[in-house]
Formats: sequence, structure tokens, C-alpha cells
Amino acid sequence: MSEEKFHAFPPESIFEPPLASVELGIQHDPALTPPETTVRVDEEKLKSAVRVVEKETPLEPQLMLEPESTARAWVTTASREREVTPAVAAVLAGPESEFPEIEIKDQKNKNKSPVTSFVEESNKTAYLSVPELRALEDLKHLVAKLNRTETSIWGVPLMKDARTDVVLLKFLRARDFDVYESFSMLRNTLQWRRDFGVDEMVKQDLGDDFERIVFMHGKDKCGHPVCYNVYGEFNNKEVYAKAFVDEDKTLRFLRWRIQFLERSVRKLDYSPGGINTIFQVFINVPWCYLVFYSMMSPFLTQRTKSKFVFSSSKKTAKTLFKYIQPEQVPIVYGGLSSDPCECNPEFTINDPATEITIKPATKQTIEIIINETCTILWELRVVGWEVGYSVEFIPSSGYTVIIQKTRKILPTDHLIVSGRFPVGELGKLMFIINNPTNKKKMLLYRFKVTQYTN
Repeated sequence: MSEEKFHAFPPESIFEPPLASVELGIQHDPALTPPETTVRVDEEKLKSAVRVVEKETPLEPQLMLEPESTARAWVTTASREREVTPAVAAVLAGPESEFPEIEIKDQKNKNKSPVTSFVEESNKTAYLSVPELRALEDLKHLVAKLNRTETSIWGVPLMKDARTDVVLLKFLRARDFDVYESFSMLRNTLQWRRDFGVDEMVKQDLGDDFERIVFMHGKDKCGHPVCYNVYGEFNNKEVYAKAFVDEDKTLRFLRWRIQFLERSVRKLDYSPGGINTIFQVFINVPWCYLVFYSMMSPFLTQRTKSKFVFSSSKKTAKTLFKYIQPEQVPIVYGGLSSDPCECNPEFTINDPATEITIKPATKQTIEIIINETCTILWELRVVGWEVGYSVEFIPSSGYTVIIQKTRKILPTDHLIVSGRFPVGELGKLMFIINNPTNKKKMLLYRFKVTQYTN
């Protein structure tokens, strides 16, 4: 077995009320209950008193055949242990915590670079090369002649402040810093915006019939806002009729789409060094669109193509997690993020999650070692489910508290499971996932600790 390594500090001695029951729902012995129902402990001490161990073991044959079984055999051969992940560390360590920096030792993936959508080019003039800086100044000279009346684009008035440099650099990069081609592109764009009435369109009420087709949600791993384009929604005849049944409806949808994009880009930060690009995700797009894109792909720069991701319905979660953290991905596409009115109020889009791949015919165990009395809350999902799921708490005295009996969860049962447990006696909380299938499964989980409440 590999040597266990943890980054945690030994807890101070405090009152430790023992658990009086081994099954939830049984009342504690009043004689063993502490005088106060709430033990107030320093929050930073709670965070540093929790550590995580992830173990992977071969699934026993009887568990593969009977996923609902409550058997809990412990197999230590071929186990894999690793230290707490940065995502969990972010939860446990507050902004002023002394929790040490943590390094995951994963030999298999140590040479792999993280996948990101695209890296925002520097929009600070100090980082431009001499030819690029000269091209920017030449373009500004041409725009100054054009800008006899006040002109703006995306809500940014041209030639007024440093944001002008950021806007003009977008046109220069789109034309490989060819000044005259960039100026022609800018002039044509400004003319089209006037003809189409974009600035006036932003203020209009065009309804919300298409908000499930195109919407903004979360950020990618580089901090760019993400725009989801779910054109598979047009398979619904009613939705399709609202957009394409006649020329007037098609024009209305086009105006709504332009208005949505314009409102979105106006929210970006065009100051030097700001995030001023949107990451576009296309889900379940029609096959004809994919054919068109594949034909045009050779004529697009890598910089342009890196801002778009296409995903099919079967591989949506796997594709999105390459570029977007699971807690930022909507629940419907395999992530943990939901609308504020629907979500677990204990967790938000800002609470990081840990991602684990569960191999076929494997039992994945997550042990949360708790060295302080506290209340622990968690949220967990397996993309596609079809696995056995159970939760146990094992106090240091050795018996087992069954929080959730082993049961098989189907994709139609739950998208996310959550819970909370008051830890009155020190020990470890265990999430056990049995994957009896011949497919890899993606496990997502996150947790937080709060003050102990009986």
C-alpha cells in the first residue's frame, strides 16, 4: 500500500460528545448530550481539521451482481491514495488560512498540460511588439479622421480612453495587423451597426421566447463568460415555428439573437488586461451546421476556432469539463450549477468541486477524516449514474453509522444527491460508489464544514 500523506494540523482538545446511536433517527441519550446544543468552534480550526483520502479498489463479484447489497468489505490491495485536491483545499482553506499549499502526486498525468479554451492576448501596449504598436498607432490615426462625430462600438466610445486600444486590437488581430484591412473591417462593422439599428435595438423588448436556446452561464477555466447555444431545441416543432415558420418570425429571431449578443458583449471589461471575450459552446447543433463548419474550418485561424466548442448530447459533460469547471456547468449538461431558485442554498457556483474518474468494475471510496466536532454538508453526482451509492460514518470508537444504505441510482432517479451530518464524535465520513458497469463514470463531489449543531 502506498504511504498516506496528509496536510492537516492536529486538533486542540475540546469536548467530544459521543454518538449514542448507530442508526439515524434514534435519539441520543440525554445524559450524554452536551449542555448546549451548539458547540462553537473557530471556523478556521474546523477547516484545517478535515482531510480527504480517495481510494480505488476492484469491485467484488457479489457487488457487481447485486449493486443494492449492503456488504461493506474493505479491500486494501491495489489501492490508490492521494492527497486532498486543490478544489477541496479551496473549500477548506479560507483567504487568510495558514493551510499549506498542496500538490497532487499523479504520475500518470504529471506531463499533461491542463486543457483551456483559449488564452486572452495581452491588450496592454507595454506587451506589444514594435510592429504591433506601430500598427495600433496608425489605425488610431485613421479612426481619428473617421471619428468626426462621436462613434462608439459595444458601448465603448472610440478615441476617448484606453478602452479604444483594446477594441482596435481586436480588429488588428482579426486581420493579422494589416492596418488598412483592419480599418476597412471596422468601418464596415460600424456602417452595418447603423443600418441595422443595433444601438436602438438593445433597448427594445423582444421577449424571452428563445432564452432556452441561447443563454449565458458561468465562466470557463480562464475566466471568460460562457455562452450556450442549444440549437437542438429547434427539434421542438413549437420552438421551430416561433423562429422559422415565415420571414417575419425569422427576422424577429435574428434581431433577438443580435440583441442578446450585443447586451452580452457590453458587459465585458474592455480596460487593458480585462476579460473581453466570450467562450461559445454549441450543443446538439444540426448535422448540416457541423458539415458547414467542417468545410469552413480550414479557412479559420486557430485563434478563432479555439473560442468555439461543439458537443453532442452523449458527450456533453466530458467535452465541457475540458474547458469549464464542473461547478460552473449547468446541471442539465452534467455539472453542479443550477438556477438560484432551484439550487441547494448551501452551495453556489463559487464553491469548487472535485472531479474523479471511476474505472469499470471498481469501487471508489472517498474518506473525509474529521478531527473536530462539526456539521458537514455535501453534494455529489455521478454523470449518467447507474452505480451503487452509500454513505457511512465510522467514529474513532469503531462502530458504523449508516447514513445512506447502498442502493442503485439510475439516471432517471436523481441528478444530484446532497446531505448533512452532525459529527459529535471524531471519525471519518465515507462516500462509497460501486461502478458495476463496463464504462468509466465521472464522479463530482464537494463539501463544506460548519459549526457543530446537535
